[in-house]
Amino acid sequence: MSLLTVLAAALTGCGGGAGSGERGGSGSAQVRGTTTASPRPAHPSPTPSASPSAAPARKPPTMAPGPGGLTPVFTRGPASAGKTVALTFDADMTADQGPRAASGERFDNPALIATLKRLEVDATIFMTGRWAEEYPAQAKAIGSDPRFEVANHSYSHHAFATPCYGLPALDRPAMAADVRRAFDAFRRAGVRNVVPYFRFPGGCYDDAALRALAPARVTAVQWDVVSGDAFATDAGAVAEEVLAGVKPGSLVVLHCTRSAAPVTEEAVRTIVPELRRRGYRFVKVSELMGGRGGTAPG
Repeated sequence: MSLLTVLAAALTGCGGGAGSGERGGSGSAQVRGTTTASPRPAHPSPTPSASPSAAPARKPPTMAPGPGGLTPVFTRGPASAGKTVALTFDADMTADQGPRAASGERFDNPALIATLKRLEVDATIFMTGRWAEEYPAQAKAIGSDPRFEVANHSYSHHAFATPCYGLPALDRPAMAADVRRAFDAFRRAGVRNVVPYFRFPGGCYDDAALRALAPARVTAVQWDVVSGDAFATDAGAVAEEVLAGVKPGSLVVLHCTRSAAPVTEEAVRTIVPELRRRGYRFVKVSELMGGRGGTAPG
């Protein structure tokens, strides 16, 4: 496998599939996991979002376990959520990429975070534990900003089901521990606004992974709109994919990794004003799941 193939697997896999046939689901909360995601090409408010509330923080909403105790999976809000959309950004870094970071490769994207703040966009950042270790100051700053919430994207960014875009596979007994290790990395970095949500690397999972993850007590979060920003060089094309796919209650997957998603920040500068022109309001995953953007999942 070439280096380019490995790089593409590590990031494109993260947002290249919707996991177990979830793309386009109409329900707000669905437990899925009968098959591993099949690789496929990554395509995919009238006024600014309201200012962060000064009200006391409340416990983030979660979903009850599925049949047999399986980890529940949230894919999107219901159509009754109205014109709300959750933009999510995967901050990817695999456990073995430290040498590449040391040599100058950047897995962060401060300009993207600054643009989201400037445009007053609430968002959810799915962060790997290894990313938080590499960029602790940025992780802490993101997690301290009331516009953002930080969710778990595993510690290692290894696959929880195979095949998964060439990602190394975790053993089943190690899965819950890998998730807990990421939460531990967030605590060490001083990250606040952490929510009990988890996104599978590559979006790949099956029933065995949902069962193995159950001890971590998280709600898995997938998506219904793929941005196609991984390794993209045309910001306009990324924006078009998102704008073509968003529906009321949509959950969009993008990336917060400068070296492997270099045009995301530019695409966001097109996506945000256009969706607002169409009447959409930007919410965090917790708001979409908890019903502040519409109907609570049942």
